[in-house]
Amino acid sequence: MPGLGTSFGRGGATTAQQDLANADCILIEGSSMAEAHPVGFRWVMKAKERGATIIHVDPRFSRTSALADIWVPIRAGGDIAFLGGLIRHIIENNLFFRDYVVHFTNASCIIREGFRDTEEGATGFFSGWNEQQRAYDKESWLYQGDGLSFPDRDPTLQHPRCVFQMLRHHFSRYTPEMVEKICGISPKLFQRVADALVSASGPDKTAAICYAVGWTQQSKGVQIIRSASILQLLLGNIGRPGGGILALRGHASIQGSTDVPTLYDILPGYLPMPRGDGTQATLRDYLATQTKPTGLWHNTPAYFISLLKAYYGKNATAENDFGYDWVPKITGNHSYFEYLYDIADGKMEGMFIMGQNPAVAAPNSRFERTALSKLKWLVIRDMVEIESASFWADSPEVDRGELKTEDIETEVFFFPSAGHAENDGTFTNTQRLLQWRQTAVKPPGDCRSDEWFMHQLAVRLIARAKASNDPMDEPLRALDWWYPEDETGMPHTEAVLAEVNGWHTDPAAVVGDRGVVAGGGDPGRNEGVVFGVDREGKPHHGPQVADYNELKADGSTACGCWIYSGVFSRDGVNKGNARQSKDYLGHGWGFSWPSDRRIIYNRASASPTGEPWSERKKLVWWDKAQSKWTGGDVPDFPVGKSPDYRPTRQEKGLEAIPGDAPFMLHEDGLGWIYVPKGLHDGPFPTHYEPLESPVRNLLYSRDTDPVVNWFTRPENRFAPPGDPRFPYVLTTYRLTEHHTAGGMSRFLPHLAELQPEMFAEISPELAIELRIKNSDYICVVTLRGAIETRALVSRRARPLQIDGKTIHQIALPFHFGTAGNVRGAAANDLIPISGEPNVTIMETKALACNIVPGRLPRGPAFEDWLDRYVPRGGPPNLHPEQPPPGAPRGTLAAGHEHESPTT
Repeated sequence: MPGLGTSFGRGGATTAQQDLANADCILIEGSSMAEAHPVGFRWVMKAKERGATIIHVDPRFSRTSALADIWVPIRAGGDIAFLGGLIRHIIENNLFFRDYVVHFTNASCIIREGFRDTEEGATGFFSGWNEQQRAYDKESWLYQGDGLSFPDRDPTLQHPRCVFQMLRHHFSRYTPEMVEKICGISPKLFQRVADALVSASGPDKTAAICYAVGWTQQSKGVQIIRSASILQLLLGNIGRPGGGILALRGHASIQGSTDVPTLYDILPGYLPMPRGDGTQATLRDYLATQTKPTGLWHNTPAYFISLLKAYYGKNATAENDFGYDWVPKITGNHSYFEYLYDIADGKMEGMFIMGQNPAVAAPNSRFERTALSKLKWLVIRDMVEIESASFWADSPEVDRGELKTEDIETEVFFFPSAGHAENDGTFTNTQRLLQWRQTAVKPPGDCRSDEWFMHQLAVRLIARAKASNDPMDEPLRALDWWYPEDETGMPHTEAVLAEVNGWHTDPAAVVGDRGVVAGGGDPGRNEGVVFGVDREGKPHHGPQVADYNELKADGSTACGCWIYSGVFSRDGVNKGNARQSKDYLGHGWGFSWPSDRRIIYNRASASPTGEPWSERKKLVWWDKAQSKWTGGDVPDFPVGKSPDYRPTRQEKGLEAIPGDAPFMLHEDGLGWIYVPKGLHDGPFPTHYEPLESPVRNLLYSRDTDPVVNWFTRPENRFAPPGDPRFPYVLTTYRLTEHHTAGGMSRFLPHLAELQPEMFAEISPELAIELRIKNSDYICVVTLRGAIETRALVSRRARPLQIDGKTIHQIALPFHFGTAGNVRGAAANDLIPISGEPNVTIMETKALACNIVPGRLPRGPAFEDWLDRYVPRGGPPNLHPEQPPPGAPRGTLAAGHEHESPTT
């Protein structure tokens, strides 16, 4: 979530779903919220009942469009051009919320003289580009002044190099006419959207933006989110009731899987993984690199060392750098796609697949299935036998003779998994809300939860490591794997949550209101100790910490994820299990990180002097009588810091943040319209075409994002711009009736019956042109392969006029595969593997394809048929901007981490 993180400070939704009911306008783009998030969509309908204007921008008319006041059909991949046009409109017509922008954003900050924008010569490159390394030297992107903490500023916004004037220049060519040429949106419709957003923003009104994977799964997805962030900062909608940006997450705990990460480049709480390139060889090196001089990240040592104590317990001491040497280090791009290529090339022997189904859910899944056949062993944990477990016997490649079962040596171990209702634990949902769930029923037979499996695997591995003298096993021997178990060997999940919250490490510590007040207490009777005894019955730790403010860098505290601290504190109450909502924001129901704040950056809901912007939109404010921040939410600001507080520039940490700077995770305390540091592909969003596009970039000489990772390989080719063989835009989407790759829905009769077959949505105009009737069989073809499906001829898909050219868009649901009660071709067979520069996510929402009426040949005849439309051979880099195999990747890590200070 670096689009939100670099803009505001945290990589999470800024608001709560129920707060959408307070919006005066809601822009939904990059999501069909009614279809993919129907429970949350009820709050959009609440807002509409109260008079809010609902806008849906989407290539396809969907259930969301049907309930919106304005539907805006857009060419897939044109989002930055559209949002950039809105930014230009707001600036040129002086419609921005000036007091908010001047005081709360970096619009007044002055950029260094050496900075050059993409607009200089319309090249599409910022200053600092290195063609050989395919990366930017970002030195020229920095502020003028004292680092990122105290930049030079011009509150009049007139300085030619201030962020505001640079923003004006950057988007000056994103006119309504240009938006129409790129996106197919008429100036009249564009104006309707602009008027609705502007009229719903200001001191007395607010507008919200909702997005999902329709934005993130693009080659410039982070920068699309950045565009929305700029728009909301200009309109003054961040941190205020009915405003903000809601990042809609497609699963119950996708937010949790980035907070307590399944990502290779960050540790829990968005702490950066240490690097193995020699620059962070010691704990001192790491902390010197990652600790910011000002803002909340100045406390990085406390968060990181407390995490090390959670990992290694008593084995982590000041003398051994708290076990820093045991932490894995990043030595390159360790994303799944990199490992996939290693698998395909025989460089990786085995893999665990849990909660994923790459045989149909991952891009270029035809290549994925072939790669799986090169593994020596494969462990699958799922509730049903998904395609990744059966690819060796039942896959299109086996059917066509491309793979022979008898030749595949991969040994597949299938472990039956328990479902989420068959064990307890927390979900962290769209709005950063931790909710505890209890076990509803026990899992059947040999099914076990993921917690049980990982715990038992760890116990066995640690036992083997302790029987070994190999230095490579030392990190396993050092782990503090203390968790108590039940009679089945399942760890007590609440004990894990207690560790995530954090505690004082001394079992005899006595803690008062201001932290540790004494030692020598009774480890068995201390107040505030939760799950204080380990698996062997010995005292393990002291009282819980109250919140992350209590964490220390001296080894006296341990914490599994600092941003979750407070969910299970000294009162012994699991706040994730709370179910007594006390107000419209849901306080008393679950626990929203950080510190149960439901709307983050809420200091911005009050004016610079501390009064609410308006009575109608009040949330938190400065109470002069009590000298503290108060209101309807937990203040996201030091509670006793007066609005008129001004640092002397000698302070560190939060003491350096002024009383009118709401975005306290940034060194300057400001919302970043311009990102001086933290992104790989530019400080401002820039319109680039998708990696496959039927048209060239009308704004720049560069078609695609220069820093994108193409993962060039013969099996993963991209069509060049305007390739006549692939004239149509291909996009994928989600159905309400099915869930992601289908493992939890296609095997259930009642859901399978609702959506029984794969289909492709095409417009009546294209159907007439290709002589296709509704429900006819058709083949959809890309450079990666072809699938057979049925045609759904529908007015929901409409052709657009793009720079005088008619462009047709084809929409495919992505839930189908070869297993389950209903079967169909996998849309992801058509999708290439690619990596957005900051998060290495693939582009699935805007590609190029062809349609061939009729059925796909079966068996060996498939390859001959495909060769007519996708000739074999030729270079792997067909796109003129695609680098050859082996070219530099351009980045070391994927960019979820918070960025280091300038040194």
